[in-house]
Amino acid sequence: MKHVDLSHTVRDGLITYKGLPAPIICDYLSRADSRAHYSGDTSFHIGKIEMVANTGTYIDSPFHRFEGGDDIAALELHALAGIDAVLVNVVDRPKRAIDRSAFASVDVRGKAVLVHTGWARHWGTDRYFEGHPFLTRDAAEYLREGGATLVGIDTYNIDDTGDGTRPVHTVLLGAGIPIVEHMCNMDSLPPSGFAFTAVPPKIEGMGTFPVRAFATLP
Repeated sequence: MKHVDLSHTVRDGLITYKGLPAPIICDYLSRADSRAHYSGDTSFHIGKIEMVANTGTYIDSPFHRFEGGDDIAALELHALAGIDAVLVNVVDRPKRAIDRSAFASVDVRGKAVLVHTGWARHWGTDRYFEGHPFLTRDAAEYLREGGATLVGIDTYNIDDTGDGTRPVHTVLLGAGIPIVEHMCNMDSLPPSGFAFTAVPPKIEGMGTFPVRAFATLP
């Protein structure tokens, strides 16, 4: 089997979402300082990270949008690991808005639907934050009605950030369909015949958290 990493690397100072703070990654206990606790040349490193949940490639649970929705800890592993997946390639579409027509020829039932826009090429630049492709409400409704179990995308936001109602988050998370944003390397995936995994730590009280998202190809 072949694994394709679909996650961005989280680094000290990384800006994922404009206006949110970057993570601070540092030593809690350095190797040099740890030697005072052990014998001989034995040393350990204990790191520390301070970050907002929306950092790097992350998953949204229903709690992110709805107060009574399932949080990250409540997400079931069978819905996050080894899911049958399909890739929807919209790189050449002339419009930013991705409507239901992009999914009309795809069987999404029981699938993780990964939307490849090509926007990840702007990661790490100011261009990434402006003018990104996004799904429309009717696309989200189509995916919900079609039985998709997870939706991932390689852009800044699955919604149009100019629309404060966030219709795609509302429709998908309202139906219990997790969302994975800020993905990458989708150009390495086939249209179908692969599995998708995106598992966060089991943390209560959080609606969003980074994941190591990857595809498994035969």
